[in-house]
Amino acid sequence: MARFDVTDAEWALIEPHVPVAATGPLPRRVRDQFNGILWRFRTGSGWRDVPQRYGPWSTVYSRFNSWAKAGMFQALMDALIAEAASRGQVGLELVSV
Repeated sequence: MARFDVTDAEWALIEPHVPVAATGPLPRRVRDQFNGILWRFRTGSGWRDVPQRYGPWSTVYSRFNSWAKAGMFQALMDALIAEAASRGQVGLELVSV
């Protein structure tokens, strides 16, 4: 696992909201691709610069594109905020427009 990849605890919260087809990639590859997407946006690099450890850049991009079109990232954000709120760990002073 690379320095900024999601931890096992974080992945346990994220994984139920990540769509995977019954015949899709192994869960380990999906986690790698998710980490690759995060790496790309964290660094501001181009898709072709995504490190090979996350899989082929074109696969990482395709996964991002299909998830974005399906609204997965918004649904994930909503679910994570709801989870944090249920634990009393959300501060509305952090919410901005």
